[in-house]
Order: sequence, then structure tokens, then C-alpha cells
Amino acid sequence: MNDRRLAIYWDERVLLNDTGHAFGEVPPSPLIDVQQHHVENSDRVRDMVSVLERGPIAEHLDWRPGRLAASEEIAAVHPRGYVEEVQRFIEAGGGYIEENTVLSAEAWVALRAAVGTSLEAVDAVMAGDATRAYALVRPPGHHAQPAQAEGYGVFNHAAIMAERARTAGAERVAIVDWDVHHGNGTQEFFYERSDVLYVSMHMRHGTWSATHPQTGSPAEIGVGPGAGYNVNVELPLGSGDAAYQRAWHRIVAPVLEQYEPDLLILSSGQDASAFDPNGRQNLSMAGFHALSRLFLESAERLTQGRFVAVQEGGYHLSYAPYCVHATCEGLLGRDPELEDPIGYLPDHPDQADAAIGLVHTYLSRFWRFDNVR
Repeated sequence: MNDRRLAIYWDERVLLNDTGHAFGEVPPSPLIDVQQHHVENSDRVRDMVSVLERGPIAEHLDWRPGRLAASEEIAAVHPRGYVEEVQRFIEAGGGYIEENTVLSAEAWVALRAAVGTSLEAVDAVMAGDATRAYALVRPPGHHAQPAQAEGYGVFNHAAIMAERARTAGAERVAIVDWDVHHGNGTQEFFYERSDVLYVSMHMRHGTWSATHPQTGSPAEIGVGPGAGYNVNVELPLGSGDAAYQRAWHRIVAPVLEQYEPDLLILSSGQDASAFDPNGRQNLSMAGFHALSRLFLESAERLTQGRFVAVQEGGYHLSYAPYCVHATCEGLLGRDPELEDPIGYLPDHPDQADAAIGLVHTYLSRFWRFDNVR
């Protein structure tokens, strides 16, 4: 084990799910001659692998194999009936399992590879075989609810990893999610629990279907034993690097410090970039690097440097992989070495102040927010 390296868990079988052509994420338009691929396609992760293999941090990465998860491992979190329903749907030929989530005939192997690879990463950290691990998987999982596929995801990797860590001896697990969308599925798993803290930094978008009742509002703080342990940092559209860092210092860091987790899990999405087709935020490579350094600093203070990251969104085929590289640079504690290829937009952090104040309003009876930047 080398604490200075980042273990990347990867299984190419996650590429097997062929999502085909689409108009963004819904079936293709008959009015369009040249059809594009579904936004959640294998090329996006294939390019993330290539940038990490060829970029300047390649020598600091420790590539490790993933594996296929058993159905019983998935059913440790998702109801067994739901797991079996997904398998039957795929074996019958697949298709749209919900309005924007596509599963091909090969998807069952791909989904098991994503879960198994995520479990390999968290198991290694919990066993002491790695200190820093990153599960590079697809599709994103943070929208998947206990018995509901959604937002390209079918099984919730972060939730499965958190539950695995709990059974392996972690009394408190904290999940930080900076995918551009609210991780409504992850919230749903732990909304009534205090042993898993969920913190989501996302653009304001609200609910988008009848099967997605969660809004991502800061008013959603958890219920019963989970009250105060669900933290939604809902940021205005157009928030950029400085706004996200301000939200980290004023909300995320104080909550993590007081929660004192035994393990940190990062739901790492790069769709909050300024160029992503699925987001309306303005993070740059520098922004992802800065957030990752802040996450690493929290891990070094709170968990002896131990953390596990899992890939969520990121849909610009070229820029998202560059942002993954910047993320991994930060998680390694290294200065940026890869130049931003397409620049950035002006940053207006003050627009986040009202949103941050609203989070304080809902959570100040659970957490202290004094003396923060």
C-alpha cells in the first residue's frame, strides 16, 4: 500500500450497456437526420480512462481490477424483488426502464460490474489495502432509489458502498456529492438515519417526475433519527468555482468536522462544468481541483486520509475527462499539471450567499456555522 498513490478500480465490462441513439436522453427525434448517442454512453467513461492513463498523474495511479457483484450483494441495499425485476427486464431485451434510463441486452453484466467494482474499492479501504480509492464506473447511481431506476442509474453505488462500510465497522459514514444534480436516490436511502450523513452540492432544479418526489431543497433535512443528517446545498444556476468553494467552507466543512465520520465517500460528478450539456453551473478544471483538495484536507483531518470516490455524472465527452483528471490531481494532493484546454467563464461567487444563508436557516439547530469563511 502506498498512501501517496490513488487506487483506480476499473472493469471494462461497465462499457457493455449500449444506450444507443437518443435526443439527449430520450428517444431520438424523427426530425433529426444525424442522430447523437444517448448522453450516458460508454465513450464518456472510456475517455476518462484514457486521460488518466496518458495524463501527467499516470505514474501516481494504481490501477486495480473490479469484479462482478453477486445479486445478494446488491440486495443488501435494494429490495430483492427489485433486483430480480431489473434482471428480468434486461433478459427480456431491455429498453427504457424509465423515461431516460436505457438498458441493453448486455446491461446485467455491466450493472454487476459497476457494483462489484465499487465494492472492491470500499473493501480495500476498509481493509487497509488502500487509503485513497476511486471506482471509475457507469452508469451514475445517485438517482437510483431503493426500488426505482432513475436518471440513468439502476443501482445506487454510493449507498451500497456506505452500507458495506457500515457492516465492515465504520460507525459513521459521510457521503459528499457534488454532481450537478441532487442525489435524490442517495438521500432516500438514508433520510431517516444518522449513521450515514449525506451532503449534496447541486444546482437548483427541483423534482422532475412523479417517481422523483425529492426536490433537493435545503428544507429536506431528514426525519426522525435522520433529522439534520441530510444537507442539501442548493446553489443558483451559473454558480462557479468560487461559489462552490464558499459553500464548502461555510456549510460542508463545518458539518463534516462536527459529524466526525469514520469514512468519507465522494460521489464524484463532473457535470457541474461550464461546458456540460446536462448542467447549468460553471465549474472549471481549477474548480474541481480546488474542491478535491478541500475534500482531501477533510479526509486527512477526520479519517486518517481514508476515502473512496465513485464516478457519477459528467457528459461533455472531452471536457469531463479533463475534469476527472483535475479531480484526481486534487485527491492526490498534487498541484494542477494538466492545462485547461478550453478556458472558463467569469465567476460570481456572491450569488451563492443567499443560497448558503437558506441552508443555515434550516440546519442551524443541528450544526454550528460560526467562524467560517
